[in-house]
Amino acid sequence: MNKVFLNGRLTKDIDLTFAQGSGTAICKFNLAVNRKFKKDEADFFNCIAFNKTGEIIAEYFKKGSPILLDGHIQTGSYENKEGRRVYTTDIIVDSFDFISIKKENDTQTNSQDWSPADADADEIPF
Repeated sequence: MNKVFLNGRLTKDIDLTFAQGSGTAICKFNLAVNRKFKKDEADFFNCIAFNKTGEIIAEYFKKGSPILLDGHIQTGSYENKEGRRVYTTDIIVDSFDFISIKKENDTQTNSQDWSPADADADEIPF
């Protein structure tokens, strides 16, 4: 089984493009996930979300935003401009959760679950 759950923050603003011909939304972002037992250390993951999931992530998230995602690992390769084979490892986002940050006076953290399977094509997750 290939399943990944990550809770982290976006390291930069999202890159949203649309595939030529099909118009498929392709949302690429980098996620920093803190290591549990190593203070001030994090792992960084390249993430890709497609279609409505990608469009919603691009609309509501930006650099520094926390996100909880559910996805799977996908490896691939391509030939760069110098003719060398480059290998990639990406997290393909299947669904995600909005996470609100606990404020100093707050005692509760809220999140809202959303999955593309839960919504009509025109429905916004709120």
